[in-house]
Amino acid sequence: MLTGDGAYIKKINRSYILTEIFEHYKISRANLSKIIGLNKATVSVQVNDLLDEELIYETQEEHNTVGRRPILLSINEKAAYFLGIDLDRDYILFNITDLKGDTVTYEKIDLQTDVYEEIVKLIAVQIKKYEKKYMDARYGLVHSMIAIHGTVSNDGNIHFIPRYQWHDKNILGDLEKLGVNNVSVENNANLSAYAEKIFNYHKSDNLLNINLSSGIGAGIIINGELHKGYHGHAGEMGHMIVYPKGKPCRCGNEGCWERYASEPIFFENANNQLETEIKTHSDIKRLLNEGNQEVMEELNKWIADLTIGLNNVINLYNPEMIVLNSPILKAYPHALEEIKKHLVSSVSHYRDIVISGLGAKAGVVGACAMGIQHFLDLPRLTLSETNNSINQ
Repeated sequence: MLTGDGAYIKKINRSYILTEIFEHYKISRANLSKIIGLNKATVSVQVNDLLDEELIYETQEEHNTVGRRPILLSINEKAAYFLGIDLDRDYILFNITDLKGDTVTYEKIDLQTDVYEEIVKLIAVQIKKYEKKYMDARYGLVHSMIAIHGTVSNDGNIHFIPRYQWHDKNILGDLEKLGVNNVSVENNANLSAYAEKIFNYHKSDNLLNINLSSGIGAGIIINGELHKGYHGHAGEMGHMIVYPKGKPCRCGNEGCWERYASEPIFFENANNQLETEIKTHSDIKRLLNEGNQEVMEELNKWIADLTIGLNNVINLYNPEMIVLNSPILKAYPHALEEIKKHLVSSVSHYRDIVISGLGAKAGVVGACAMGIQHFLDLPRLTLSETNNSINQ
């Protein structure tokens, strides 16, 4: 039990109580008291406040034993909502979760433009639409967070998005001019790493998430915290040079990792070699199911370039958990087996390597989860992946 300033202690105890309710889904006052180490009277005062604020609710557990049915406490999922926005290469994902972190609205909008002002206006229109939709909830749409496939500075400005060639954009200020507030910006790979920890790997405090999409980005968790670097630009591993004097990259360098191991590169290389054109991940899966050896050979070549970078980052960070977020890898049953064939260095150490189940939604559900944690001021957060994964 903590001692000190009364208001501060009350705030800390409140966050501990909410954290335990999230982790247990349903829990009694008596068990809260035992777990946290607070007396029952203190727990009851805090619980009553949370009930008044409609952040939690009570239910009576069904049981067949003699005696009074215990009253259990749960998070009130309908009290508040959170919006995650993923600004990707050709589309924008909009995902709203309730206070329990379950997705309640999911929308994908294909982009017909790469003009900054037009895309900002589209985002503003969507946010206003969702604010109206959820305005009847006790706290409404609490916060929106935009996941960016590029570098985001610590002040919330977009430093650079290679795909759009956007430099130094004050997107939060521009949204505010359009009447949209309560928005923040974060790198997509950072949010994906955060999502993997919150939804799947709760005990992994040293986690490396690598997104293979239009480019390659990495989210790094060290000792339980996101590692963002001095300016906030850490994790741009796609621009690590793996082939000196190699293919030119939009960043200005030559031979960057994402010029050899991002998903568009696989499609480009495969279509130069295969007789059958492939355009989607479903095409890859279909050809693999048909036993097409050519597509398997192209996949293995692509994976060989992928593991050059993986070897480097494993040696740099010695991660406990490596999560690879890639629909191509998810479609290929032998992907992990093939990757591990290349990770044979005696100095490269990690505990496990997996393929993400959250897929394309990792960034947006990570954004929503981060909004929940900040809104409730929780020291840690544990959520369920249920209803947040996506078929790819």
